[in-house]
Amino acid sequence: MSESIETKSLSRYLQGLTIIQIFLAYVFVVSGLFVNLLQLLSACVIWPINRALYRKINYHLATIIWSQMTFVYQWWSNSDITVYIKPEDLEKMRQENSLWLGNHRYEVDWLLGWVITQRLGLTGGSKIFGKQSLRILPIVGWCWYFTESIFLRRVWNKDKAKLERDIQRLVDNYPKNYNFTLFLSCEGTRYSNEKRLESMKVAREKGLPELQHHILPRTKGFVFVMKGIHKHITGIYDITVGFQTPKRPELSNLLIGQQCQAESFIRRIPVSEIPYDDEEKSAQFIHKLFQEKDKIFEYFVQHGTFDGAGNPKALDLKRRKQDLIIELSCLILIGLPSIYLFILFLLYGSLCSQIIFLFIIMAGVFGVRLMIQTATRPKHSTNPIKEK
Repeated sequence: MSESIETKSLSRYLQGLTIIQIFLAYVFVVSGLFVNLLQLLSACVIWPINRALYRKINYHLATIIWSQMTFVYQWWSNSDITVYIKPEDLEKMRQENSLWLGNHRYEVDWLLGWVITQRLGLTGGSKIFGKQSLRILPIVGWCWYFTESIFLRRVWNKDKAKLERDIQRLVDNYPKNYNFTLFLSCEGTRYSNEKRLESMKVAREKGLPELQHHILPRTKGFVFVMKGIHKHITGIYDITVGFQTPKRPELSNLLIGQQCQAESFIRRIPVSEIPYDDEEKSAQFIHKLFQEKDKIFEYFVQHGTFDGAGNPKALDLKRRKQDLIIELSCLILIGLPSIYLFILFLLYGSLCSQIIFLFIIMAGVFGVRLMIQTATRPKHSTNPIKEK
């Protein structure tokens, strides 16, 4: 028992070392930029000739990048997620193109979306609706761009035509057996009580019930997305995430090995039950969905779990070793040769070049952290369409 405690303490100590985190960030940057380069080449050479082949290639390339993110959650910090979903819905979730609607309450709830797709074997097909500025982010943003995520300017008159065009391009000639998942956060920004109270003023003006745990959803983007995509999906998934961890679930805590325990309650709504052809009824549908979602999260607040909220626990949705294998492969192929070259550099490099190299490393680490903060910052909505 004492040996187990000592091993865990040593592991936590090593995970907290800055040099270890720099090494992981270095491997992620090098492998990520290499994948981005391959994506660029495929866009220049293969996209004009065969879009289906391009999408198959980028499905697997994106898996390399996203798997390094899910590795941090599932293996590095040994965090877990328990999913509550009906067995028949889980089976459909594995096999269909779908739109996922999530709550945006935590800094890392977007990461849990990747974790769920990873356990379903759908990592490479995950896409987002995001703000235009996200696509210029190296590695993550570029990967979103090459895998045809949809970026908007938050000006509805301009975004309407672009949204219609991008959705049509996405579903046109999409390869079979390469399912995609589109993430949409109807709240538009990460939850805070101040934002909730502000949005409830609008709810009272519209005569809508007040929400206790969510921001009033923006309906315009959902309505238009459903108009464009309803023929190409058979269901949407309402995903509500909650954390049992007492400390705030943040990416910085995961990187130092702090364990998190999350739960997710997932409901499937068939497209046939969504009034996508009627804008007013479609808006009413999404408001009703969030009212139900709010009650589900209230159950989590009261009981500390979604167990008993209506859906059974998914027993066969456990973590897969794919992301672990991908991370270990990157560490071996990139990390080990780099360590060898670094040792040679320290032994034979000049003092001036070593100082310059140190500044480059520090700038790289700062850049990675800035990229992550930018991608997870609340103002970068996953539903960037503003209501007028």
